Amino acid sequence: MCGIVGYIGYREAQPILLESLKRMEYRGYDSCGIAISTDSCITLYKDVGRVVDFEKTIPKTQGTIGIGHTRWATHGGVTADNAHPHTDCNGKIAVVHNGVIENFQKLREQLTNEGHQFSSDTDTEVIAHLIGKHYKGNLKNAVVEALKGIQGTYAVVAVSEVDKELVAARHESPLILGIGDRENFVASDVAAILDYTDRVIYIEDGDICVITENGFDITNEGAQVQREAQIVPWTVDEAQKAGYEHFMLKEIHEQPRAIENTLKGHISSIEPMIKMELDRAAPLEDLLLLACGTSYHAALIGEYVIGKLCRIPVRTKISSEFRHIDMVLDKAWALGISQSGETADTLAALKKARATGCSTLGITNVRGSTITRLADQVFYTESGPEIGVAATKTFLTQLVSLYLFAVSLASLDQRSFESFAEEFRLLPAKIQQVLDNEEEIASRGKGLAEYDNAFFIGRGISYPVAMEGALKLKEISYIHAEAYPGGEIKHGPFALLRANTPVIAVTTRDDAYESMLISIKEIKARGPQVIAIAEKGDDVIDQYVDAVIRVPKTNPLFSPFVNTVALQLLAYYAAKERGCSIDLPANLAKSVTVP
Repeated sequence: MCGIVGYIGYREAQPILLESLKRMEYRGYDSCGIAISTDSCITLYKDVGRVVDFEKTIPKTQGTIGIGHTRWATHGGVTADNAHPHTDCNGKIAVVHNGVIENFQKLREQLTNEGHQFSSDTDTEVIAHLIGKHYKGNLKNAVVEALKGIQGTYAVVAVSEVDKELVAARHESPLILGIGDRENFVASDVAAILDYTDRVIYIEDGDICVITENGFDITNEGAQVQREAQIVPWTVDEAQKAGYEHFMLKEIHEQPRAIENTLKGHISSIEPMIKMELDRAAPLEDLLLLACGTSYHAALIGEYVIGKLCRIPVRTKISSEFRHIDMVLDKAWALGISQSGETADTLAALKKARATGCSTLGITNVRGSTITRLADQVFYTESGPEIGVAATKTFLTQLVSLYLFAVSLASLDQRSFESFAEEFRLLPAKIQQVLDNEEEIASRGKGLAEYDNAFFIGRGISYPVAMEGALKLKEISYIHAEAYPGGEIKHGPFALLRANTPVIAVTTRDDAYESMLISIKEIKARGPQVIAIAEKGDDVIDQYVDAVIRVPKTNPLFSPFVNTVALQLLAYYAAKERGCSIDLPANLAKSVTVP
């Protein structure tokens, strides 16, 4: 959620810190700040608001060592005092922190009794005071001693007024080390440092890193450890808007290529072949899918597809709820889905499943992320960086991975196998056809912008698609949107149907089609405008609805791909018409790394 960056090297730190913080704005934040070590003192600037505005208000400060932070409030309100970095009583040590310190209130009381004075309401400030308390001329030792008393999750970077080094540590919160030439970086996200290096080390739980201009040293439980450097497969250009007005629109248009990249190595362009390497050492008799937000909707579609093709019990749970549920998991596989690979609730759920003896799998877009070390097997979505807070291309590539997983487990006859292989190959082109219809979808989105409430409905595999459509609309346009199964809306939500409550019906020509038409007819009798997402050639639907957004005809099992893209564009243009902050929706963060 929050963004961390640290720099030490031969260049001025201030512009690097500010530019790196801009690269992490998509994570979501409400305040920002930097601290620079200059001539044996710490110079600190922080304020509420955006980095671009903050940059205009602070003086140019010289110094080649510094840390920066974008804060998403958890402890304490959105104020300049609560913004990071935080310092100890003497202002000689500054820290930035992501995570949650569970025992901060007890620590704060202890420190206050010892004479420490606090200037914020945050849990982070206790870390600065603890480091200051233990500092005896060695910053690393002070950090180690301070962390001994902390309970919770953290990614911490500390700087002092005299030590020519940064000290970083992590526990269940992401942190990376960027390796440069006579300069080094530390950050919570690779996007922060892509302008400067593509060589990174993923810091692991328990690691303490001492970072200097010319190198770094990593220890864990007091012993020196070696961590392998990796080359980030993304480029700076991929993290730019490339002429699009918003990152979200760019990423919607990147979906055909993202799907092609994810399918590479799994689908042959010459012969009907679908390949996904899967370790079947442990018997698969039961499958548990764990995810949050958009990834949860992908999991629900995966549950439908895997259950239909593989004929095994499949259960999908919201990760944050699974942590509080006692469930029989005998011989189950647990599959966690996380775009960032750092979603705190999903990681905790996977750990719980693993502790019960489950075989674990992960689907993620980020190589080297925590989920890749936690899961026994990992499937990578090759989406490239996704900057917009509202997930688009990562959702579709998660679906690709789930579908490949399902086909790899299924016992298909040759005809079915060839049919699925062909559907996979045609997916990018069919999604491009939806994008080619952007102008018509935009006009529907602009019309939707006039309303404050909307309903989405679907049946069968289209219900979680409707859920994703409603989430996209509420995330970026702030229109209150709810999704229901087509047959469920009459069990209560009918009471809210009015002429000024549009309904978006995700209509697929599958075995739920006739039932869906009945639901639409019941809704129209109450007066709302109904907009259908329906395939080309479906002339029946026109008799039931006010407007139709057409998508290419496809195997009903693959309909979530084309239907979702239409809903993404619908939400985007509704939000644009309302003048909303599309890439940085209010109160939301891209990567939810706190439980």
